[in-house]
Amino acid sequence: MASTMEAPDPRRWKALGIVCLGFFMTVLDVSIVNVALPSIGADLNFSESKLQWVITAYAITFGGFLLLGGRAADLLGRRRIFMIGLVVFTAASFVCGLASSDTALIAARAVQGLGAATISPAGLSIVSTTFTEGAERNKALGVWGAVGGSGAAVGVLAGGILTKYLGWEWIFFVNIPVGLAVLAFTRRFVRESRAEGIHRKFDVLGAITITGGLALLVYTISNAPSEGWTSGRTIALGVISVVLLVSFVVIEARVRAPLVRLSFFRHQTVSASNVVGFLLGAALFSNFFLLTLFVQQVLGFSALKAGVTFLATAGTAVIAAGGAQALTTKIGVKPVMAVGLALLGAGAIVYTQLPVDASFTSDLLLGYVLVGVGIPMAFIPVSVAALAGVEAHEAGLASGLINTSQQIGGAIGVAVASTILFTRVDTLVKTGVSPPEAVTEGIHLAFWVIAGVAFTAVAAALLFVRSDEIATGAAEAAPVA
Repeated sequence: MASTMEAPDPRRWKALGIVCLGFFMTVLDVSIVNVALPSIGADLNFSESKLQWVITAYAITFGGFLLLGGRAADLLGRRRIFMIGLVVFTAASFVCGLASSDTALIAARAVQGLGAATISPAGLSIVSTTFTEGAERNKALGVWGAVGGSGAAVGVLAGGILTKYLGWEWIFFVNIPVGLAVLAFTRRFVRESRAEGIHRKFDVLGAITITGGLALLVYTISNAPSEGWTSGRTIALGVISVVLLVSFVVIEARVRAPLVRLSFFRHQTVSASNVVGFLLGAALFSNFFLLTLFVQQVLGFSALKAGVTFLATAGTAVIAAGGAQALTTKIGVKPVMAVGLALLGAGAIVYTQLPVDASFTSDLLLGYVLVGVGIPMAFIPVSVAALAGVEAHEAGLASGLINTSQQIGGAIGVAVASTILFTRVDTLVKTGVSPPEAVTEGIHLAFWVIAGVAFTAVAAALLFVRSDEIATGAAEAAPVA
């Protein structure tokens, strides 16, 4: 465990800033593309059905390879895998910006997602093993949670600004100087670490089945809204993904050096935090997806104006992160997590009341602020709980697992929300309702479902997360601060 290190790394806070910046790029690229899609589609002659692949290609490899990336970090070196991910991500970003065809952009986005799937778990694993469990790690995870939670909102903002003033290519080119800077400083300030005293034999079959199963699951879910949830293709692919995931469990129970030790899931709080992380990802990703559609398609906001509105959420999340971290240390993970998730649910309820002619200050701002406060109050304690009591040699595994839970949850959340929205819109338009009114009604219904998901997460946190399994480090909080 991190607490067994001989002495704290004197460069640990600089290392935290470096890995958080790398992580920020990967989160940013989940949402930065959304407001630029119309410009990309027009420039590269995308068909409407193919345009979604700019997002889906990234989601498939990001969600599919996270667990493998996390375990590779444990076995091969956390700093090494983090740096490899940076190289892949930065190079793919460059290719994305230069893409002159839809196929080239989609392929580059898939490679970009692969880079992100190594950066995120390796980075969180570095944080986990660099900081002692308790108040100091909570403080570090507070920064990590603020970065992860606000990244999606900042992505919408940055996407709008860059698309408006520099062109859609710059939503990718902006990653290049950042990626190179992070790469340069990583070797200087981030200490290498890897799991010691365990079998080094790599579980090839386990890696193939879990990566293939997760990637296929994300693909199936992402395409279900357009293909149809009950279509033969969706059902067939869903069955294959489940077979692969079940095969993975069988393999892990039998091999000598498994990719994922199944007894790992006996730790109730770690398992519960991944369930909560899944629900959190579903609620938050679909929230941003629906709001981006509403402000652009119903209110007619430009890409720039749509992005600027999300500054309220991103700014609030950053400001609230310090208080969320302090509360997590002072009163414990469970109550802070529950309040944060409840705020996300409350924000969704606010959005169920949006009128077709909504204004920012009177109709949107309250929801933006509630969600902004809720993001760090949910993300930080979930991250703390997901790593609580995890041995150092499995830090990458735990990091990959919580990232996977959130990404798969996000993919499912967006797919379900879009299905609810567009099914409702089609029904209403056929009865003579105007498109803006139909979209607004569809968004209302989808946000009621999101609210239900958020409050289900509240119940899961209160029922299954065990405070006695988590070292909050309250006694040492004052010296750290």
